[in-house]
Order: sequence, then structure tokens, then C-alpha cells
Amino acid sequence: MATTGTVLVFGIIGAALVLFLTDYIPPDVTAIGVLVTLVVLEPYTGVPAAEAVAGFGTPATVTIIAMYILSAGVQKTGVVDRLGVALVRRTAGRESRLLGATVGLTGVTAGIINNTPVVAVFVPMITKIAEQLQLSPSKLLLPLSYAAMLGGTLTLVGTATNLLASDLAGDLAQASPQQYPTLHPFSMFEFTPVGVVILLTGLVYLVTVGRRLTPARIDPFDDLLERFELSERLALMVVRPDSPLVEQRITNIGATRDLESELHVDLLRVDHDGEALGPDSDQRLAPGDRLILLGPPADLRQFSSRYDLSRRPRERIAASDLIADDHPGTLVEAITPSDSGLVETTVGESKLEERFATTVLAIKRGSTLFHTDLRSITLQAGDTLLLQTTPDTIEYLDEAGELVVTKHPHAFDRDIDELAPLTPKAPLALSILLGVIVTAALGVVPIVIAALGGVFAMLVTDCLRPSEAYDAVGWDVIFLLAGILPLGVAMQQTGGDVLLAEALAQGVGVLPVAGVLLVCYLLTSLLAALITPVASVVLLVPIAAETASTIGAEAFTFVLAVTLGASAAFMTPIGYQTNLMVYGPGGYRFTDYVRVGAPLQVLLSVVTTAALVGYFGV
Repeated sequence: MATTGTVLVFGIIGAALVLFLTDYIPPDVTAIGVLVTLVVLEPYTGVPAAEAVAGFGTPATVTIIAMYILSAGVQKTGVVDRLGVALVRRTAGRESRLLGATVGLTGVTAGIINNTPVVAVFVPMITKIAEQLQLSPSKLLLPLSYAAMLGGTLTLVGTATNLLASDLAGDLAQASPQQYPTLHPFSMFEFTPVGVVILLTGLVYLVTVGRRLTPARIDPFDDLLERFELSERLALMVVRPDSPLVEQRITNIGATRDLESELHVDLLRVDHDGEALGPDSDQRLAPGDRLILLGPPADLRQFSSRYDLSRRPRERIAASDLIADDHPGTLVEAITPSDSGLVETTVGESKLEERFATTVLAIKRGSTLFHTDLRSITLQAGDTLLLQTTPDTIEYLDEAGELVVTKHPHAFDRDIDELAPLTPKAPLALSILLGVIVTAALGVVPIVIAALGGVFAMLVTDCLRPSEAYDAVGWDVIFLLAGILPLGVAMQQTGGDVLLAEALAQGVGVLPVAGVLLVCYLLTSLLAALITPVASVVLLVPIAAETASTIGAEAFTFVLAVTLGASAAFMTPIGYQTNLMVYGPGGYRFTDYVRVGAPLQVLLSVVTTAALVGYFGV
């Protein structure tokens, strides 16, 4: 029987799901709102303030923070970069070999360290490899993301949701030992045999059926200007002797022509007296100087007429033509990750041009391209930017986590030791990570203590600076996790989990126990694809355990089904962060995730259920 509290909690869940789906506000902000609401309505929800904020100090939360830091320590050594470069050296020439090596290496690596930095490092590498081999990067980037998700099922530390589910299982076992006598927190490699089956099945699918289904959205012979549809917006104009721009300093032209408002035209380069000069040059324009301008065709025509310029429409402008001698830069493609400080700020507020001599030439959001009034565009997670910038700026923004550079023309032109140098701390950092895994696996200390010990070792040995450690943490994930945890508490306090479990048990009552297990897995994976894996685990772990108890099945197996299902959010780009990271660089459409991910989801639902039943029993 539903109580007032139960109805209220279901209402809060419904509102949270709507906000997650619409992305009206960031998911972590939604989670904090849920936490506050539950405490304000404590008489009905049964969630006091102390219990609501306890999620910030749970072993799962602390362990996830520590694993972020440990992953950053390993990444700083250059080991992951070196693996990517080795991929280039060994697979040049054959798409099938490159795809197999990419997904295999990504899957195994993501089982040991956080999969988000793995994908962040591999996206620009894979893009450049594809460019060199004249392959479409679209054929490689979506499998890269899926492989990282599959690799997260290998170990307890593979994903944040594994650690969270383990913590929730321990809480349920402690609260109701008689109802859940076999339920317990996961050990490091407890579900690794099932994870290996999942990973191998997924990899075989990706290199066979998935390879055929993955579309080649980006023409391998296409350049950045064509991808961002700038070819028709670029113009080459020559200064005539009577032009009012003659004797004007190049750097002052912007003030005289009001390019930002009346005419949406930008000066990108000036060819003057044998030199290619940038828009900040102090040189004065002379008759015969060639200007490369960017803007809407109508504005370019008006500009040409107003300043008496001769237009050269037959001359095609390439990406290399935008680079100036006095402004050593390049044209790059970059995406804004969800934890970037640029998200929810306008291009003007970011001050990229003023601080970093970086010009935003175009912004791509899904299938929408923005070309005009870019300074007023508010950046969102997953936006793909076309930038004209310098190598130093690329390196700084990439390392700071503000942008993930996915394509630039000189990514692999250097020697391997220069491109991916290993720091002297590399053996030490790897030893520390290995020590954490072994210590936790042997049960010497709880994993949270082993992970914190690893963080301590990383810091005192200077593998990582304290400021780098704090910057490495995905605080949006931490606040999402801690903020959504009280929702699970509220469901248990109001009996909502029991109601849903009974409804689920009755709805699938005609199915065998393995069929109910399959439904739990599918429900979790679909919910994770629509909202977030964290939210789906918090909501469904107690329901799965209660369902198992209701039908007399093994609660531990059902909790594992939810845990592994959360790593199967293949069907949308919005549920899992790595899917979002490859959305723009791969040129994908929303439906591509359904096309490639749906068969994989169905396949893995059967394989995972069979593996769980065979290994753990029901």
C-alpha cells in the first residue's frame, strides 16, 4: 500500500528523471537538489540531514576520489600515451587490425584505470591514425567508447558504478542480514570471470557485426574546413590602391570596420610583402596585400564593396592558408568535456582570444553548426570547437582539462620519445597502482584504505602534486553520486523499493528466475542510457535485491546484474561520458548509437545473464 511518503518520493524521482533526460540543469546540480528536497520533506521521506550528506563520506565515494587521483598519477607518467603511440607504430595500413588493437587495448586498460582519461587520450590519437591511413575516424571512435565501457566490467575499480554498487550491497546486507544472508560488498576480482566473458563477447561483436553497422560519417579525405562547412564562408580579397584600408595597421582594422556586429566578418591572415601575418600584426596594409576573411557570404560581399577590395572567388582556401608566419599556430578540433570550466560560459566570457590568442571559428553541437555571433554562444558539454590557436595553447588547455583536443595536423610528426616521453616516475607510479590492486585483492586492508594509501604514496614520492590530485577528481561525478544516494535511502524508508520489487516480480511472474534476472539487467542498461549509470544503480540495486528476495532467488546475483547493466548504456550519447566524448569528433547522429548499440545490448543481456547464472547461480 502506497503511503504519502512513498508517493512523494516517487514524485521526486519522476522530477529528477525529467531533469536528467532534458539536461535542463547539469545532473550533479539535479542530484544536490534531490538531496535538499528529501531533507526538507524529512517527515515524509524519512531522510534526516546527517544521513543525506553521509554519501559524501561513504567508502565508495572516497574510493572513487582516490582512483581518479591514482589514474591521473599513472597518466602523468606518459604510459597511456606511449601505449597509444605503440598502436600507431604496429597497426598502420589495415583497418581491421587497427580496430582490433584499439578496442582490445582500450578494454584492458579501462579495467585497471578510469576509462574517461583513457578515452580522452585515445580520441586524438585514433583520429590522427585514421587520417594518416585515410580511414574514417567514425569507424573507430564509437567502438573505442564501447570498449572502454566493456572494460569497466573487469574489476571492482573499473568504473565508479562498480564501487557504488558494492557499497550499496554492503549496506543492504548490514541492514537486513536475515533477508540477504549471502549479500556482501564485492572483492576486487569477484566478477572478473563474468567481465572477461562480457569483454570478449563485446570485442568480437565490435570487430565483426559492429564494424559493419558503424557508419563512416566523416569522409577520410575531408578537412576541417569542410567538416565545419566553412569553405563557403572563407574569402580571399586583394587590397586595391584606393582602398581606405591602405596604410591602416592590421591590428587596428578591427576597430575601424566594426566586424563583431554590423558585419560578421573576421580577418584571419594577411599576405604582405612575402610574409603571412596574423590579425595582431603592427604592419601597415599596402596595395596588393591579400586578406583571408571569414564570414557569411552576404557580409563578405558588403565588406568587399565598402573597403574597395578585389575578390578572388576562384582560389580555394585550404586549412594551411589560415596559418601566419608571425603567429605560429594551427587549426585544431577540440571538444568540451563535462567537467570543463568552459561549460556554461559564453565564448566571450571564456576569453580564449584575449588570454590564449585562440580564435573560435565554428562550434558544432550534434548536427547543428554555429558560425555567427560565436562570442555569445554558451558552451555545453560535448560541443566540438574549431580553433585557430598555438601549439602551446593546445598543450595547456588539454592538460588543464578545459578542452580535449581531438584533431590537429601535427599530432604524430615527432619522434616517439618526444611525442610520448616516459617520466622517471613511471615505474614508481605503476608499482603504486599495482600495490593498491594487489593489497585490495588479497584483503589485507579494505579497498578504500588501499586506495588512499596509494594516493599518499603518489603524493609523497612526487609522482603527483597536491594541486594536480585535486584537479584530477571528477567532482561532478562525486556530487552526482553523493547527492543521489539519499534517494535510495528514501525509497527504503518509505517502502518504495518493496512496492516496485513486488510490481516487478508480479509483472514477470510467468518468467523463470533467469528471465527476471535478464529483465533487471535490461532495465538497468536502458535507464543508464537515458539518465546516468550512477542514478540507475542507486535506484535499482535495492529493487533488484528485494525482487530476488520476493521470488526466492539469489540477491547477490541480481545486484551484480544491475551493476554490470549500468556499464551497458550503449544506445544513447548522453548516458555515459565516453559516448559523449566521441559524439562530435565522430560526426555521429543520435540514431547511430541505437543502430550499433541496440544489437550489442541485446547480445550482452543474454550473455551476461547466462554467465551470471552459470558462475554465481540464482
